[in-house]
Amino acid sequence: MPMAASDIEKMIKDAFPDAQVTIKDLAGDGDHYAATVVSEAFRGKSRVQQHQMVYAALQGRMGGVLHALALQTSAPNP
Repeated sequence: MPMAASDIEKMIKDAFPDAQVTIKDLAGDGDHYAATVVSEAFRGKSRVQQHQMVYAALQGRMGGVLHALALQTSAPNP
């Protein structure tokens, strides 16, 4: 069963309450999304660490219920 964009956003916001999250369904199938996540929690972290933090927030759903997620992450501009 596909994962709703609102569920992805909620899980990310639960892990990063300050985050600005934008989710886009790339194929209209609920399996392929693009997400932009901006959070202070990413400051000082490498891009790989930032992505790992988002994957952790998704609690193992990547590669299963959520087939593909193109991520753009960053800390807010000062």
